[in-house]
Amino acid sequence: MMKHQLLSCPCKFLTIFSLILLLFPILVSSKNYCTCETESQNQKNISEALRYKLIAIASILLASAVGVSLPFLAKNISYLRPDGEAFSLVKAFAAGVILATGFIHILPDAFETLSSPCLGENPWKKFPFTGLVAMLSAIGTLMMESFASGYHKRSELRKPQPVMSGDDDDDHDGANEISHIHGSAFALDRINSSELVRHRIISQILELGIVVHSVIIGLSLGASQNSKTIKTLVIALSFHQFFEGMGLGGCISQAKFKPQSVAIMIIFFSLTTPTGIAIGIGISKIYNESSPTALVVAGLLNSASAGILIYMALVDLLASDFMSSKMLGNFKLQLWANLTLLLGVCCMSLLAKWQ
Repeated sequence: MMKHQLLSCPCKFLTIFSLILLLFPILVSSKNYCTCETESQNQKNISEALRYKLIAIASILLASAVGVSLPFLAKNISYLRPDGEAFSLVKAFAAGVILATGFIHILPDAFETLSSPCLGENPWKKFPFTGLVAMLSAIGTLMMESFASGYHKRSELRKPQPVMSGDDDDDHDGANEISHIHGSAFALDRINSSELVRHRIISQILELGIVVHSVIIGLSLGASQNSKTIKTLVIALSFHQFFEGMGLGGCISQAKFKPQSVAIMIIFFSLTTPTGIAIGIGISKIYNESSPTALVVAGLLNSASAGILIYMALVDLLASDFMSSKMLGNFKLQLWANLTLLLGVCCMSLLAKWQ
């Protein structure tokens, strides 16, 4: 019952996770500075940096909100309905964005962070923890989906099924036909219910993976005092959050949550990076992203986030659509879906040049 309530109400899921994230600045606010990466004082203009940070909060908030809301606004357009071909192309593009986010943006950052010279030789240089954590997070995502879906499946099987009459007399033909109709409707409802639960699991886990990375990049930007770096990141991160929001919004729209739950998930995603920036501004005097504690926490969280996003993009978003009968039976749609997938990957990969 508890698992079912968690799936049907993402509010509890997001509330618990947000409390965990609030502890992140406390863990990484360490004065154990590492001197291998220092900046000269003439590169720091605190007032100018603060101005760009405030611009970043507004710009990223707007981009995130528009991106994650776009799939819901597109529902009013007939040719973008969820069962249409155009929506399949939008999903392919969004999946490419999420896949590139995991492979191009997050995973390299995690490798770089956990291989920093600021960390000790033992154990961080002795074993590839980045790959291990990414692999375990992907396996953990699979297990979460499997157990949650299995729980729902078993619950559905325990429900009473309509009785099918086996009498072949002509007097009962009408009753038998009605029983078959009810039985077919019951089976269809069961399939639709299982598919809906699957979409809800996907949307919540996907938001988890995106939010982890969003907090880290927001915190790093907010704590930075280099105005040139912040100025470059404002545009790159705005596009980054816009594209990620499109992918997440598409998954949330398919989950068919209640309007209140949808609003909470949209607001939560939109505020995550700006909140991270605000927290970074608040702890900028005591936070050092090159401290060993900060490097380890950020590296492990990024690794876990990369594993979640890569798994979700390949298994839940791409494999399910690209191997469906709808896609396999339409060569034109299949071709365009592959092209939009590559377009999404290219667009998100290009942003890595400025991030």
